[in-house]
Amino acid sequence: MTMQEAFHFPSLVWNWPIAIYLFLLGISAGAATLAVLLRRKGAGSESGIIKATAILAPASVILGLLILIFHLARPWTFWKLMFHYQFDSVMSMGVMLFQLYMAVLFAWLAAVFRSEIEGLRVRWFQDKFAFVDNLIAWLARLERLLAPVLLLLAMLLGAYTGFLLSALKTYPLLNNPVLPVLFLVSGISSGIASTILLAVTLFKENHHSQGVSFVHRFERPMLAVEILLLVCFFTGLYFGGGQKEVAMWAAIGSGFWAQVFWVGVVGIGMVLPQLIAFLTPAPLREKSGHLVLVCSLTLVGILLLRYFVLYAGQMTVV
Repeated sequence: MTMQEAFHFPSLVWNWPIAIYLFLLGISAGAATLAVLLRRKGAGSESGIIKATAILAPASVILGLLILIFHLARPWTFWKLMFHYQFDSVMSMGVMLFQLYMAVLFAWLAAVFRSEIEGLRVRWFQDKFAFVDNLIAWLARLERLLAPVLLLLAMLLGAYTGFLLSALKTYPLLNNPVLPVLFLVSGISSGIASTILLAVTLFKENHHSQGVSFVHRFERPMLAVEILLLVCFFTGLYFGGGQKEVAMWAAIGSGFWAQVFWVGVVGIGMVLPQLIAFLTPAPLREKSGHLVLVCSLTLVGILLLRYFVLYAGQMTVV
C-alpha cells in the first residue's frame, strides 16, 4: 500500500482533521483531570502544571471544535448543533458535553486564579466591573463541588473521543468497546506530556516541583494500562473472527498503517521515551531538554495512535 492509497481509499469517511480533533480533546481531558487531582494535593495557581492546564484545557477544545466546524460540508450550520440536541446522536451528545465541560472548566479556573483575575481587573479597569470579584468569590465557595464535577466531565470527554468512533458499526475495528477506555487513558498520557512540556518550557517549572513530580508519577502506570488495553483491543478482534480478524490483520499485519503502529505508536511513542529515560545519565535527566524530548516523543506517539485507529479502522468494512 502506497502512502497515497493509505490516505485515500473507497471506504474512508473521516480523514485527518478528525484525528487531530480527537487528539486535542484528549489533551484537554487529560490536562483537566490531572489539574483537579493536583489541586486536591494543595497546589494553587502558582503551580506550573495548573497554569499549563489553564491554557491547554480550554484552548485544545476550542481549536479542536474550530477544526471540526471547518471540516464540515456546511460549517455555517454548526450553530444549530449548539441548541438543537438529538439524544440519539453521538455528535449531538458530544456538543452538550463540550458545553457543560467548558462552563465548569472556566468556573473552576476562575476560582483557582481568583486573586490573579482580581489583580488584572483592578489594573485594567480600576473600579469598574467590581461585580466580577463577587461572582468569582461565589465560585470559589463552590470549588469543592466544581472539582469532582469537572473531573467527571473531563473523563467523560476523554472517553467520548473513543465513543465517537466506536459508534461506527460498519467498521469492525472501530466498533470496539475497548476504544473509549483506550482513548481515555492515552488522553491522560497526552495530558501528562503536554502539561509537563508547557510547565517546564513556558513557566520554567522546576523538574522536582510538586506539580511536575505528581504528574510524572502517573506516566508509567498510564503507559502500562495503555499497553494492556491495546492487547485487549487486538485480542478481542482476533477472537471475534470473521471481518474483525480481517480488520486486525489489515491494521497491524502489513502495509503503511502497520508501520505507523509498530514504528510510530509503539516504537517512537512508547519504547523510545522509556529507553531514553532509562539510558540517560542522572545529571542529564535534570536538563530541560531531556523532559522536552521525552514528552514530545510521547505526544507524537499518541497523535499517531489517533491517526492509526482512524484510518486503519476504516479500511475494513462489514
